[in-house]
Amino acid sequence: MIERLMRKKQKLSLEDQVLLAQNGDSGMRNQLLKQYQPFIAKSVSEVCKKFIDPKQDDEFSIGLIAFNRAIDSYSDEKGSSFLSFAKLVVKRKVIDYLRSENNKGIHISINQTNEDDDQLENPQEVKIAKEKYEQSTEEWLRKEEIIEYSKQLIDYKITFQELTKVSPKHVDARESAILVAKTIYKEAELRAYVEEKKRLPMKELVQYVDVSRKTLERNRKYILAIFIILCGDYVFLKEYIKGVDL
Repeated sequence: MIERLMRKKQKLSLEDQVLLAQNGDSGMRNQLLKQYQPFIAKSVSEVCKKFIDPKQDDEFSIGLIAFNRAIDSYSDEKGSSFLSFAKLVVKRKVIDYLRSENNKGIHISINQTNEDDDQLENPQEVKIAKEKYEQSTEEWLRKEEIIEYSKQLIDYKITFQELTKVSPKHVDARESAILVAKTIYKEAELRAYVEEKKRLPMKELVQYVDVSRKTLERNRKYILAIFIILCGDYVFLKEYIKGVDL
């Protein structure tokens, strides 16, 4: 497959270009890193809430490194486009960097020696400020995940608003549907079918799970929604299904 891609470089999709870079094509990797610098700068600026100059701002360098790592870690089996995946990787890395820089500032303010006690920052106030910062960062990340998740749902002809209505009301029903989604995710053939067709393989699925076809039909959209979470890079949304094991 790689040889075939090498022969057709001019007509490659972005995902195929990433695959070539993953397999040692340094020229393609450099091309991607150069071509998508505006994309990286825009992603970084959305986090920093300011204009990012690729030639001067340290945050851009962090974003560039993250984009390069995204090339290495991307898999189309995750169910998202490369740019969607790369944006999340870049933003999270920049947030980690900003958080680290913020923590350094806090460390200095607490441990600095100053004879004028009135000029020292109150450790309790610093702690509160840090907690507020981390809370706002987490809220922002959750919002970003939901935005990306909503886009993925549309590919399966499901809206986020609709999902709130079709979710099973009872805990047992929800856990059963989550187990079905995890079964699909773990079984290669079922997973490939759903990723390609964007629907459940009902005939095959009933052979894997102890759930009636009628119940599967009733919870179809909810099962697909959970499947999308399993396939994607959704740190916070995965907490929702963490306690349900096969």
